[in-house]
Amino acid sequence: MDSLSNVGRLFVLLGLLFLALGVVLLLAGRLPFLGRLPGDIVYQRGNFTLYIPLMTMLLISLLLTILLNLLFRR
Repeated sequence: MDSLSNVGRLFVLLGLLFLALGVVLLLAGRLPFLGRLPGDIVYQRGNFTLYIPLMTMLLISLLLTILLNLLFRR
């Protein structure tokens, strides 16, 4: 019965992660600085645009690392 309890906790955790991801995606368009940080690379030539959001990815990674370390610290 203990293994079923662990699977249940895993599903609850995954559900919460999906919920948080959904909220972030809904609010991401309303944050004016997200995707336009210094260090984000935009290359345009003719009708071709290459966009590489390096600083945005680093900032999100840093925030998620801090959040997950606070949540799962024992």
